[in-house]
Amino acid sequence: MSVFRSRPALRWLVPSAAAVVVIGGGAAAGTIVASADPSLPERSAAQLLVDLQNAKVDGLSGTIVQSADLGLPKIQGITDGASADAGLLSLVAGSNTARVWYAGEDKARLALVGTSGETDVIRNGSDVWLWQSKGNTATHLKVPAEAGKKPQALPTGVPTTPQDAADAALAAIDDSTKVTTTGAAKVADRDAYELVLSPKATQSLIGQVRLAIDAEKHIPLRVDVYAKNATSPAVRVAFTQVSFETPDAQQFAFNPPPGAKVTESNVGQLEKDAEKAAKEHEKALPPAARAGKPGAAGGDMKVVGEGWASILTAKLPATDASSSEAQGVLGMLPEASGTWGKGRLFSGSLFSVLLTDDGRVFAGAVAPESLYEAAGKK
Repeated sequence: MSVFRSRPALRWLVPSAAAVVVIGGGAAAGTIVASADPSLPERSAAQLLVDLQNAKVDGLSGTIVQSADLGLPKIQGITDGASADAGLLSLVAGSNTARVWYAGEDKARLALVGTSGETDVIRNGSDVWLWQSKGNTATHLKVPAEAGKKPQALPTGVPTTPQDAADAALAAIDDSTKVTTTGAAKVADRDAYELVLSPKATQSLIGQVRLAIDAEKHIPLRVDVYAKNATSPAVRVAFTQVSFETPDAQQFAFNPPPGAKVTESNVGQLEKDAEKAAKEHEKALPPAARAGKPGAAGGDMKVVGEGWASILTAKLPATDASSSEAQGVLGMLPEASGTWGKGRLFSGSLFSVLLTDDGRVFAGAVAPESLYEAAGKK
């Protein structure tokens, strides 16, 4: 008995060794899709924004690749591949490939295949299934009518879709953002327009966010995030293949495989379990890795600055700042000092994190100098 009554084999979702070489590095990310520019009628940035807001598709299926190369320093247990959470690591220094099917807000499926196994998330009406081949476990829950049709959040490590990435980028549009177009592009063999969001704040490390918008269906096909002055994206989320035919209903029919351990749950319990798992995962991370995570620090968390140049600041719990584990990890980071005192710096092409010796943390998509300035304003 197959897990799905009608489903193609998912082994091909795993990138070949050659594909990993191409996809894994941000410098080569542009080779994921064709770059030939099609001939399309001109469309202004304002028109493209309206297109995005009004876009609606009845169904689609396709393959999504998410890749990242944030230029992180080699730190044992965090960025050297030794982390216990390889899925989390691949979001900031690697790639993920997934297959998606969509036939309406209450019929959606995502299949992620990695080296440790396959994970499927299926929404079929009021039924939601999470199946993991590693351990052959399945969780089933019924979505109550009052919960609406929004699918449950996907597990950590599942690639963000171009739509999700675009929503996050569009939410940042305000007076601090310059919105332009760069013409046309070819993505997953489909014609697309490119919309470009550029921070006006000179302090921001983000140079551009480029959205490739399907010329016919008006949904995002690709989202690229570029560091300032970079010629290749640090983060890319893109369709490499997409069809807008509505998938057959059988694609969303799930049967637990023989011997599977099935857990019945509900939305409330799932949220509690997810919160518990997130806390346990956070405790297992080295302090430097969780310093920039909202909710990971102690009290007095606040945001200073605005828009693309905003900085998150908080006070780390004393246990984090003084533990031998914390001191060991911090000792691997470059030293930093100024009128604000001394500390350690953790930075990449799109962000910087400053941990001071007096237990404060500053993080943002800004250059270290901006963090030093914020740290000096006690």
